[in-house]
Amino acid sequence: MKEKVVLAYSGGLDTTAIIPWLKENYDYDVICVCVDCGQEEELDNLEERALSSGAAKLYIEDITDDFADNYIMPCVMGNSVYENKYLLGTSMARPAIAKRLVEIAKKEGATAICHGATGKGNDQIRFELGIKALAPELKIIAAWRDDKWTMDSRESEIAYCRDHGITLPFDASHSYSRDRNLWHISHEGLELEDPANAPDFDHLLVLGVTPEKAPDKEEEVTMRFEKGIPVEVNGEKLKVSDVIRKLNELGGRNGIGIVDIVENRVVGMKSRGVYETPGGTILMEAHAQLEELVLDRETMAVKKDLGNRFAQLVYEGKWFTPLREAIQAFFESTQKYVTGEVKFKLYKGNIIKAGTTSPYSLYDESLASFTTGELYDHHDAQGFITLFGLPSKVRALKLQNVQNI
Repeated sequence: MKEKVVLAYSGGLDTTAIIPWLKENYDYDVICVCVDCGQEEELDNLEERALSSGAAKLYIEDITDDFADNYIMPCVMGNSVYENKYLLGTSMARPAIAKRLVEIAKKEGATAICHGATGKGNDQIRFELGIKALAPELKIIAAWRDDKWTMDSRESEIAYCRDHGITLPFDASHSYSRDRNLWHISHEGLELEDPANAPDFDHLLVLGVTPEKAPDKEEEVTMRFEKGIPVEVNGEKLKVSDVIRKLNELGGRNGIGIVDIVENRVVGMKSRGVYETPGGTILMEAHAQLEELVLDRETMAVKKDLGNRFAQLVYEGKWFTPLREAIQAFFESTQKYVTGEVKFKLYKGNIIKAGTTSPYSLYDESLASFTTGELYDHHDAQGFITLFGLPSKVRALKLQNVQNI
């Protein structure tokens, strides 16, 4: 009886080519596992493609709600963004996928897991760190790093598939390297490989339009949060995954969340890509808008630092680590009073505040107003400034004394 290998299968070019390659170079039965994190139409005809390419079996595992609740929301709660721009769409999904791959591998009694991430990218790290943390006994086959792998371009992979009788729904001239899930879609390759080139948005965008092509009229949106979790959009109660779907629709048609990035990969090189994250951009901004009303200054300062650290951990594939769990626990503790309503307007790529309310708001009009109220005496500021500025004053006096000697 042959040993089994579980292949992380997307139906894209790389993983389609890997099926016959595994059968030629390893004596395995290939169990394809497509983990559905919200890819939508990308999953069409996958079973036919996988089986006709030589797979023994295909699992399509819908983990969209798990992805939304347990991977996306911790990052939203932390306002975690990598290098100030990237909303971690691919990074968040990889540990969720790795976890399901391990579960299927154990169910099937497989001895190995194979992935199609290249030796230049971040995903090889994310997949393999997840697998090592959850099932250190499993062998990992990274096709692109394997000595038996001879394909070195998308063109050669397409030729390999054709030589093995596999019909593909794409060709080299129209094949951006894309990753799509509930949260975003990323685009790499073709004209994007040269940072001097402008993106070809007419052929690139999938989830929405550019700000220039967005409607000339603003669109009003109201969201409600309970303990940091979005629960309503425009009065409609929704689970988190459906909130994101709704915001993707609203944001997409208003040109929200298109980012052109040159980012620093974990492996040391810079890479250029375009990310569409319409719903995620809105959700992150709405959540931050509510937090600034209800969180105290010191908590916000620490949370900002930990949010950046959390983003780095997620980007580097270190999801299944004690540090990630500890930082996430801190985030969750800060969300106790992040409840309220957020209003904003969407207009040609912009998210414009239109009012925020919360029963736990720390904003006190009698304190913030220029009018003197009972809770604040302007004269109190004099003593505060004297003490707050004392180190600066003492230092200046000492320097004066030294200079006068």
